[in-house]
Amino acid sequence: MAGDLFGEELRDQLTDVNIELGRISDLADGVASSVSRAFRGAVMDGKSFRSVLSDIAGAFADIALKAAFKPLGTLVGGLVENIFTATNPAVTEFAKGGVISAPSYFPLGQGLGLAGEAGPEAIMPLQRGPDGRLGVAGGGGAINATFNVTASDARSFAASEAEVSAMLLRAVRRGTRSA
Repeated sequence: MAGDLFGEELRDQLTDVNIELGRISDLADGVASSVSRAFRGAVMDGKSFRSVLSDIAGAFADIALKAAFKPLGTLVGGLVENIFTATNPAVTEFAKGGVISAPSYFPLGQGLGLAGEAGPEAIMPLQRGPDGRLGVAGGGGAINATFNVTASDARSFAASEAEVSAMLLRAVRRGTRSA
């Protein structure tokens, strides 16, 4: 169980950090390559120092523009892909629920909605309960309730017993009320 030492959220964040470090490394490699090319060109062509600095500034501007427009290109590409997917007759139905695991746009009352942009998201059908309130359809199975208790010592842990019991009682009552 060594893989469970860190939570999935931490692993996802570390993966995101690793991706960003890779982008920074690529950017640094591009800068180093541009500076090296500019100085090599100056030596070989006998350019002035001012011309070399101008070439370096142009290379930096090019790198910065590419980095700045990359997210925009990804967004436009995703939007175009979703438009073609939306016009595709193969429609994915979610009447019984489902999971959206990639960023997807969908029509909303006014404008577009976006789901799945931060990872998988659930679609759950809703229905009205006996009390008239709207809730998730198909419930009524086993309910697992997890309570995390943080205590500095055994005495404070024992003192939290009444609070944990009250939370458990509220959870059970809530579950029987919606059934």
